[in-house]
Amino acid sequence: MSVLATEAAPAKINLALHITRRREDFYHELESLVVFAGIGDEISVSPSKADSLLVVGPFTAGLGNGPSNLVLRAARAFRAHWPDRLPDGLAFTLSKNLPVAAGIGGGSADAAAVLRLLARLAGEIDYADLSALAATLGADIPACLLSRPCEMRGIGEIIHPLRDFPQMHVVLVNPLVPVATADVFRRLERHDNPGLPPLPEPMTLPAQLGLWLEGTRNDLEAPAFNLVPALAQLVDALQQAQGSLLGRMSGSGGTVFGLFGSESQAHQAAHDLRERWPGHWVAAAPLIGA
Repeated sequence: MSVLATEAAPAKINLALHITRRREDFYHELESLVVFAGIGDEISVSPSKADSLLVVGPFTAGLGNGPSNLVLRAARAFRAHWPDRLPDGLAFTLSKNLPVAAGIGGGSADAAAVLRLLARLAGEIDYADLSALAATLGADIPACLLSRPCEMRGIGEIIHPLRDFPQMHVVLVNPLVPVATADVFRRLERHDNPGLPPLPEPMTLPAQLGLWLEGTRNDLEAPAFNLVPALAQLVDALQQAQGSLLGRMSGSGGTVFGLFGSESQAHQAAHDLRERWPGHWVAAAPLIGA
């Protein structure tokens, strides 16, 4: 079967995540600096009689290929919004390379990749319309649609791309313990935390980013650490790694990250972490630039 197109679904990382308000509808407003790594899932699509999904790769366990999967939901939403712009059937293959329920995009990144892929096949799709459609599928999907450094506000629907971002490398570590976002938010003690400090402009040096990050936090760390205490130990190990500018948890967990200005130091830290915790998922990758 010939492949029509392939699209990467990069891992999403919240370098900082401030929860600023809980709305009356129980959604939380946030302010976050979001970046994307040069590692992730991958979506490919081939001609078919009807839309279908095949999930392959190291993290297929627990992932269904039925209509509730975000890949097929994104495809249905695209078809509904732009009818008659695509072949009648498409066979999607999701290469699931990232852990599930890991706080690094996952299904949101996959859905965003599907929207980008289908827009390429359909041709002449306005990006603003595509982003608005993404927001109807999930709060993180507009940022994942962009897959570039950005500030994310509101419940995730307000996206401000950064004009500059320093060359950085990241080490991602996950103990392979799924962390449910709802469980983390239920344990969140404060819902009215201060927002992010202003970003330096331009921000082109790792030291600038590191200094700014010192005044930020992830408000979901404490409740996630309460659920999975091993995460705190991993963050501490990444903080102590040579060359690390920051060790922190991404999103609601359970992936933690270390931020490095040097590729060699990032790969050395990943090597050391694999030796120390051989049962964990560990990856080193560059961050995608602005």
